Amino acid sequence: MKRLFFPALFLAGFVAAGTFSGVVIADVTTTGTVPSVPVTATAPVTTTAPVTTSAPATTTSRPTSRATIPAGVRVAGLRVAGFTPAEAVAAVEQAFARPLRVSVDRRTFSLDPTDYASAYAATAVARARVSEPGTNAHLVVAVRGSLVRAWAKRVAQRFHRAPADATLTFPGDKPRVTKERVGRTLNARLLSSRVIAALQSNSRLPVRVHTRAVEPAVTATSFGSVIVINRSLNRLTLYDGAKYVRAFPVATGQAIYPTPAGTFHIIVKWKDPWWYPPIQDDWAKGLKPVPPGPDNPLGTRWMGLSVPGVGIHGTDEPTSIGYSASHGCIRMQVPDAEWLFDQVDIGTTVHIV
Repeated sequence: MKRLFFPALFLAGFVAAGTFSGVVIADVTTTGTVPSVPVTATAPVTTTAPVTTSAPATTTSRPTSRATIPAGVRVAGLRVAGFTPAEAVAAVEQAFARPLRVSVDRRTFSLDPTDYASAYAATAVARARVSEPGTNAHLVVAVRGSLVRAWAKRVAQRFHRAPADATLTFPGDKPRVTKERVGRTLNARLLSSRVIAALQSNSRLPVRVHTRAVEPAVTATSFGSVIVINRSLNRLTLYDGAKYVRAFPVATGQAIYPTPAGTFHIIVKWKDPWWYPPIQDDWAKGLKPVPPGPDNPLGTRWMGLSVPGVGIHGTDEPTSIGYSASHGCIRMQVPDAEWLFDQVDIGTTVHIV
């Protein structure tokens, strides 16, 4: 009995151990010897992850994002943000090619910028690509100044008008005043500088310039008083320009000492003059100068003309008035000469017919 006790215990323990280890024990025979125990092991348990069968992978390339101008960036004020460089260059060139309007007074001209300047659009766009958002990239414009100046000169010539002076003529024995004409000029230098500035800044705001009036040197009012002396009628007529003022009877030169015909001017005015005899003339030989006074041959006033020895003056021989009785001068009654003296100035035109 003792011999079987320990083997039985051993077998019982083995069976218990097999139960916890997942090994199944069968057909156990108890003999006097150590039993031979057939052991049948269960199939190995293999743990595998679920396999999902999918379609073969296809390799596709994602479209690369195109390089564009940063947000808020402009070129010469033109928005190019989000444009590709090529699009930006085209946009800048198109904007630069817009006509530039030039206004002269009320007339407007159209100027093609590409005829007078070159814009470096590609350079400006390249600068814009690396600019910070919100930047306004500068556009370099090369202006052909000689062409702009030549164009401005041609425009100035179209507007140029020379001033015309007023003229005084004497059809018959009356004065005629032709009014002056104001001229005009255009500053070609100012025009070209403004056009160049507009092209360089890529501005297409209209360039505005104005002509300047050029005043004539002689106006209708320049003539003022005009004296006409008619030798055949022995009459002196005063005009204000071409407007009649007053007429006076006078004495003019004798046939042997005629009053010269033509247009002259008063060059000197004297009150209470001395009379100096023209000793070069035969009729004055032996005569002496006469001081101011009632016996002075010139009366109280002398208005000398721009012809030697001839003038308008009073007289001490009032009965000679109305006749050709002088030695070439124009005699007037003393009161008439004094009145006329106060109405005329040095430079007054005197026309003798």
